[in-house]
Amino acid sequence: MSATSSIPLSALELSAAMRAARPYDPARLDRVLRVDERHGLIEVQAATQWKTIAARLRPGDQRAARIGTSMPTVGESLACNAAGPDGRPAVVHVESMMLVTPGGDLLRVSRSAHRELFGLVAGGQGLFGALYSVTLHTGSLSLALNEAVGAEVLASSAPGAASRPLRLLLPPEELAPFLAEAQAHCSAWRMPLSGVRVRRTRQENDTFLRWARREYAAVMLGIGEPRALGAAVRAAQVRGELIDRAIARGGSFPLHCTPEATRAQAEACYPELRAFLAEKRRVDPGEKLTNAWYRHYRGLFARGSCDVRWAG
Repeated sequence: MSATSSIPLSALELSAAMRAARPYDPARLDRVLRVDERHGLIEVQAATQWKTIAARLRPGDQRAARIGTSMPTVGESLACNAAGPDGRPAVVHVESMMLVTPGGDLLRVSRSAHRELFGLVAGGQGLFGALYSVTLHTGSLSLALNEAVGAEVLASSAPGAASRPLRLLLPPEELAPFLAEAQAHCSAWRMPLSGVRVRRTRQENDTFLRWARREYAAVMLGIGEPRALGAAVRAAQVRGELIDRAIARGGSFPLHCTPEATRAQAEACYPELRAFLAEKRRVDPGEKLTNAWYRHYRGLFARGSCDVRWAG
C-alpha cells in the first residue's frame, strides 16, 4: 500500500490529473463528504462503497447493507446504471454529480444543469469524464431498501456446468414462454440451462443510453457448455440465438455485459448507440478515457455491416 493510499483525492488533484492525462488512484475517492439531513441528501466520492453509505445512514442495521446495487461502489453502479434492490436503476437516486471533464474542468451536472452531460455520464461506462462525487437522495435510498425484492431462483446451477451467464431483459408477460423456448432450444444443442435467476427491474427516463426503457424481468441464464472441440463456437451460436429470441419477444439485453451481441442486435435494442459513440468523440476527442467496452463497440461500428447466418 502506498503512502498516499489513505489520503483522499481532492477535486483539484483530479482535475490536474485529467488535464495532463496523468493516471490517478481512483481508490482514494472513497469518502463520505457531507450529510444534509435537512434536505435529505448525502454526498459521497465516486469510489465510496454502498456498505459505507449504509453504515453512515443506518448504523447498526445489518439489513441496510442491501442498499446499493450489484456493483460495490457508487461510481461503478452509475457507470452501467445498475439496478438496486428494488429494481430501480442507480440514476433515480442521484441529485447531482461532480464531474471532471476530459479537459480538466470541474462541473456539477444534474437534471437541470448540464442536463445532456448528466444523461451521458449516468450509464455512460465512465467515458465522459472522471466522476469526483455523487449527491444522492437519502429518502430514495431508504425507499429502495424498504421495497427490496431478491432475485427469484427458477433453476439451480449445476456445479462446473456453465461459463459466464447470459443476461437478458424480457417483458414480464413474455418471461414464461421465453424460458420454455430457451430450455427447449438449449437442450436441443445439448447445452441445457443449468441456472436461471430472475429479478424485477424498473423504468427510468434520464439516461442517453437507456437499458431500462420499461419494466423488465432481468434474467440470468447459466448455459451448460460441454468441454469438447468446437464447444465455444456452439455456445456463441446458442447465446446469439437466445438474444434474438429475447428481442423477438420485445426484450433486450444489458449492454455493459453482453459482448457477444452483434451489431444488428445492439442497434435493434440501442438505436442511439451510434449517436452515443459520436458524443463520446465530441466530448473527448483525444480519447483520454477509454476501456474495453468502448474499444469493442467503436470497432464493431467501424466495420461494415453484413448479414450473419448460422449453419443449420
